[in-house]
Amino acid sequence: MALLPSTSCLLTLLLLTGTGGTVPSPQAPPQGCYVAEEAGERTFRCSQAGLSSMPSGIPNDTRKLYLDANKLALVPAGAFQHLPVLEELDLSHNVLEYLSGAAFQGLEGTLHLLDLSANQLASVPVEAFVGLQIQVNLSANPWHCDCALQEVLRQVRLAPGTGTGIVCGPGARPDLVGQEFLLLAGEEELCGIGRGGAQRSTDMALLVTMGGWLMLVVAYLVHYMWQNRDETRHPPKRAPVVAVRSEESSTFSTVV
Repeated sequence: MALLPSTSCLLTLLLLTGTGGTVPSPQAPPQGCYVAEEAGERTFRCSQAGLSSMPSGIPNDTRKLYLDANKLALVPAGAFQHLPVLEELDLSHNVLEYLSGAAFQGLEGTLHLLDLSANQLASVPVEAFVGLQIQVNLSANPWHCDCALQEVLRQVRLAPGTGTGIVCGPGARPDLVGQEFLLLAGEEELCGIGRGGAQRSTDMALLVTMGGWLMLVVAYLVHYMWQNRDETRHPPKRAPVVAVRSEESSTFSTVV
């Protein structure tokens, strides 16, 4: 009996046999990426790693994620929802052209700093930023300077010193190209048409219609008052009274 292996040894032997003699290990990060402790916080760095898609192997307890200087063209829905404590996210210096409306889903309560600078973003969906309490860098992108961008800026706070870098790109209206968006947004409402603009357009149409009817009523009242005033100043002439002789009076005169 002493020569028989224990139950735990048999289980270990079976596991090793079933896995080809190797023990499973956590998924390793891609080449050029590494995990570090910076200021006591778990950090995952993938800067200049040649990535064209979101990397795998990011630890769930990551608080700072650096994906800058890669070849990322889009951020799909739920790309970071498995990172429940993520606070900082750097996506700068990529070739981002598209953000899903659910790109930052799951980060509403944790993400504080987001860097999207130096990409190819011309427009972004407002839904991607709803509920986020973040400071964001949107500079150095070829923005269309549209309603969506104007509404995004109502949802977020800009990182200090980055506002002047939000400039209208070649795809914007010809009269806006090269201008700073913050100056335009302060002078012009860009949401007159499209997202958020349908209600504004309807309200404006109602105001114009009500104003037109009001002007008609006022014009009628003014005309009515002037007409009455003229009649008061110049009362209508009475027709002259013509004396009518009766037959009886004529007969009486003849008898006399």
